Amino acid sequence: MLPEHAPFTPDQRRSLEQALAGLEAGQRLWLAGFLSAGGALAPAPAAAASTPLTVLYGTESGNAEGLAVATAKAAKKRGFKAAVKNMAELSPDDLAKETNLLVIVSTWGDGDPPDSAASFYADLMNGARELKGVKFSVCALGDTSYEQFCKTGKDIDERLLALGAERVADRQDCDVDFEESHAEWMERALSAFGPAVAATPAAAPVAIPATEYGKKNPFPSEMLERVLLNGKGTAKETWHYELSLEGSGMGYEPGDALAVVPVNAPDLVEGILSAARLSGAEEVEVKGVGRKVLADALREDLEVTALSKSVLRKLQPLAPSKALDALLGDEGKDELKSYLWGRWIEDALRDFAPDGLGAEQLVGLLRKLPPRLYSIASSPLAHPGEVHLTVASVRYDARGLARKGVCSTYLADLVRKGDTVPVYTHTNKNFRLPESGDTPVIMVGPGTGIAPFRAFVEHRAEVGAKGKSWLIFGDQHFSYDFLYQLEWQDHLKSGALDRLDVAFSRDQPEKIYVQDRLRERAKELYAWLEEGAHFYVCGDASRMAHDVHEELIRTIETVGGKSREDAEAYVDAMKKSRRYQRDVY
Repeated sequence: MLPEHAPFTPDQRRSLEQALAGLEAGQRLWLAGFLSAGGALAPAPAAAASTPLTVLYGTESGNAEGLAVATAKAAKKRGFKAAVKNMAELSPDDLAKETNLLVIVSTWGDGDPPDSAASFYADLMNGARELKGVKFSVCALGDTSYEQFCKTGKDIDERLLALGAERVADRQDCDVDFEESHAEWMERALSAFGPAVAATPAAAPVAIPATEYGKKNPFPSEMLERVLLNGKGTAKETWHYELSLEGSGMGYEPGDALAVVPVNAPDLVEGILSAARLSGAEEVEVKGVGRKVLADALREDLEVTALSKSVLRKLQPLAPSKALDALLGDEGKDELKSYLWGRWIEDALRDFAPDGLGAEQLVGLLRKLPPRLYSIASSPLAHPGEVHLTVASVRYDARGLARKGVCSTYLADLVRKGDTVPVYTHTNKNFRLPESGDTPVIMVGPGTGIAPFRAFVEHRAEVGAKGKSWLIFGDQHFSYDFLYQLEWQDHLKSGALDRLDVAFSRDQPEKIYVQDRLRERAKELYAWLEEGAHFYVCGDASRMAHDVHEELIRTIETVGGKSREDAEAYVDAMKKSRRYQRDVY
């Protein structure tokens, strides 16, 4: 709030307060610099130009890399000699050469390091050189819906300290809505490094297009087509969606993702309002949005389903309960894990806050509704002005209650042909086709993991790539669940696809999966690898990707006549040279 003595009329005060309420930390810092320079964009105080700074990142989906690039850019404006480095491309011992170090790293799933940073992380945790003289700070990315929130960043932060490095700014733990937290950390961390010197005047501002679409301003994309891919009699519900990007100014490459910004379904909103004993007509303050009617905020702005330890901790002081205290205590870890499974936030409200909550209290429990990332299933060359998705609608029963995924069922149930969907493209540099079209590719993608490989094959067909391509696809039933079957047959006929192996797990008494097909084709697989083939995996991280990884090592070990240690080194070398890439979830 502006102070009463501020030199503005009441109308000006209200307008300024509304504008400032919607700004994030980084935007407020920019505005402060702009105003202090009398209208010219003035960068923050700069460090001595000779001060080196390394921004080290470990990323799975590209968020940490994007933040690392933005951090280095901000550092350069302050006069630092900043460089961005990927954990996948160096060893922990290289850190001994650094003097000033910023680390931005994500945690994947429930406590794992990003796939590309796994070797670096393991080497750092298990032994590394002393780092005395290195100054550092860590920004950890994670998701509070997981028990091991930001574990990778926390581990690296503690390990660097244990190796003798000096922490100059406290670690920042960021949830899925990370922009403001990162901006605050970046300001603290950069200010902690080195002396400030006078900033140089900024160049004339660059004109910005009137409408620029992206994460801050999603594009209203028209739903052009929606096709149910599964046949009658299936246990699955997989949709093919075609969306327009005409007029968005956004582009993408095969391997990238599309972020969909959903709204919560009416029954989800009604459920949490009922549990909180609220009507929905109450007016509330939503961070970064302003005043809204509660029901609208729950529908459009807030995550209302995902129950986590973080939510329970926020609920604890609002609804004192011995049962909740025990669940969150040191002795309640196993019970907590069991309690969280299959339950939503509304269940916790009914269990621990039977008398309900105030409207502002409810909003305080909830985080921002995050967008969902889906692997793009099309080539921009094959479908100009369009982007395609392959999405399985998540519906299941838990504890006798029907449950569903927020975004997958938003697309399936609430969006019709001709409607618009807020979207933006998300770059994933860690899942890319080889630079040369002559390079062979092996693609393993069961279920909706087929999506990026549809894009890969289409793209290579459009550019006339000569390299061999091999697809291994799996699902439950040949008759119902062979996604894009006719397209694959056409690609085989045209030569865009050289080989197709399928594994339908429920068509015979014994279950057959994609890793079983790899085992059966072990000699051919190893021959392709020796020819320099790139190996791609997309799909479930918890089981499929792990089993495929083990089969890959086993193949190199048995067919290649190598020890387990040498086979693992072979696979690690493939990762470092980007010949082994995974897009798992």
